[in-house]
Amino acid sequence: MLKVNNISFQYDNKNVLNEISFTIGEGKIFAIIGESGCGKSTLLKLIYGLYDIEIGQIFWKEQEVLGPKFNLIPGMSFMKYLAQDFDLMPFITVAENVGKYLSNFYPEEKKERVSELLEIVEMTEFANIKAKNLSGGQMQRVALARVLALEPEVLLLDEPFSHIDNFRKNSLRRKLFSYLKQKNITTIIATHDCTDVLSFADDVVVLRHGKKVVQEKPSELYRHPKSIYTASLFGEVNEISGEYFYEIENSILYPHQLKIVEYSLLKVTVVHSYFRGAHYLIEAKHSENTIFFEHHDSIEKGTILYLNKK
Repeated sequence: MLKVNNISFQYDNKNVLNEISFTIGEGKIFAIIGESGCGKSTLLKLIYGLYDIEIGQIFWKEQEVLGPKFNLIPGMSFMKYLAQDFDLMPFITVAENVGKYLSNFYPEEKKERVSELLEIVEMTEFANIKAKNLSGGQMQRVALARVLALEPEVLLLDEPFSHIDNFRKNSLRRKLFSYLKQKNITTIIATHDCTDVLSFADDVVVLRHGKKVVQEKPSELYRHPKSIYTASLFGEVNEISGEYFYEIENSILYPHQLKIVEYSLLKVTVVHSYFRGAHYLIEAKHSENTIFFEHHDSIEKGTILYLNKK
């Protein structure tokens, strides 16, 4: 189990993280989400041991994670950290990059291991290509394979799919997270992509301004968001006064949770229709507020409609 106990951290006398605490079970996939600059990457670096913790402690099982003051080479040996800069060696091949830290004592086993990892990240056909000739997305996939090579106990991923094309991203995610579960590797992923969270994470913590907002199961967090900020991390969202639904409390609703009705207290004027494939996302105005809802057809600008909860 990984334990983060009440840690705080500053850059140049500016608070970056404030009193963050959570635990992660062994073999779990744990997501950290939040707006840019909320402290996600800094938190990963602290967990890996790249910075010295000013307040609080981090433990993996019974071992405390310590920073550069205590380790000649920063970083904990039982962890691997994939940063956003990849850190590949440009003038050696893809296969050589992936196998860089594997022992040469058993060459056949090493070759098989490299082949297995290249298949997971869908880079088999590029095995003999030098890293400098790869695209950004291809480099990111090679970097993923390399951090998996020695099967760390804990894997830290910072926006691991940010440079990868959408058509390949979904397949890669399924293969990678399936592999991590199979190998029982505890994984912490900092991400902006709600698909990483909803489809693959066992638990998620939300950060804002360096503070922990909430920790919850992804399904619970999505279905019952505690704030408009949390809900907005999963896409467009509306906060609508309860008076329009004859309720006391305001409602936080995603576009798919609203429907057109013959009459209601919520009267809107259509501003724009955005084609989304299976449906249209309709942008509408109510007084000075923007409201989003889904509909199966485009709706003409200026159309007046009434909305209610589904």
